[in-house]
Amino acid sequence: MSVVTETIEVDAPVRAVYNQWTQFEDFPQFMEGVDSIVQQADDRTHWKINIGGVEREFDAMIIEQVPDERVAWASVSGPRHAGLITFEPQSADRTSVTARINMEPEGITEKVGDALGLITRRVRGDLERFKEFLEARGSESGGWRGKIS
Repeated sequence: MSVVTETIEVDAPVRAVYNQWTQFEDFPQFMEGVDSIVQQADDRTHWKINIGGVEREFDAMIIEQVPDERVAWASVSGPRHAGLITFEPQSADRTSVTARINMEPEGITEKVGDALGLITRRVRGDLERFKEFLEARGSESGGWRGKIS
């Protein structure tokens, strides 16, 4: 299993950054290879992705969600992966976002991509696009403040 950890600072208050991250259906606007996400319940999402021409679908369960602090999930079907996003205020208008992704590459293409550092670059790029997405908007597109544990 591969583990990728990347951090970025976003010029927005922690509440706005966290709120935007909870808008899972917006992810295709900044996550490379994500075609669509449907939130099926507070704790369940269905993803359609296309990585290197390979289309996949999977369900993920949110296993922990604490407003302004963290969102953790794990796949329940399809490719095995899990992740944790943490939010830490750096000042009133600046937030550090850390993504820790655990995944098991499937097939030779994903294994080679992982060995070449493509997964790390993808996670970093997704965080950079998230930052640009939120900062360009000037405010979050919505937010869910519920807690899951």
